[in-house]
Amino acid sequence: MALNFNHFAAEANQFLKEYTKELMLEGDTEKAGRILSSILHGLREIIATQESLQLIAQFPMFLKAVYVNGWTIHKKPKIKTMEQFIDLVRKFDGVTGLNDFKSDELAEQYINATFLLLRRYVSLGEMEDIRSELPKDLKNMVYQRIMF
Repeated sequence: MALNFNHFAAEANQFLKEYTKELMLEGDTEKAGRILSSILHGLREIIATQESLQLIAQFPMFLKAVYVNGWTIHKKPKIKTMEQFIDLVRKFDGVTGLNDFKSDELAEQYINATFLLLRRYVSLGEMEDIRSELPKDLKNMVYQRIMF
């Protein structure tokens, strides 16, 4: 099977445009990319490595690349609340974290939108598996409107 990198790039650009629109970022795809990457990296930090592998098996190539970029396997942090998860996501966003995620409410909106769009690629069963891995206070981030 030949790799078609142009196809991967076109698919990624289309997704990023839709994601940017969903986040209401007025065409700022660079910011949307940072937000997507930070949320996915935060997620991979709090779910088991095996669950991450099952998740990315369902992702298209461009999302796999975002998810695994810079990934190292190590002890998972103790994240029990949405506020702690948002702080983790901000940390992954680096120096732009406080600007990109200006408030916890906005960060939660971005997280909800991200999981809603991931549902295009990830089966309901896998979403349930991810949900079962999350601390009680984070379970609702997976079930915000993604069931149907």
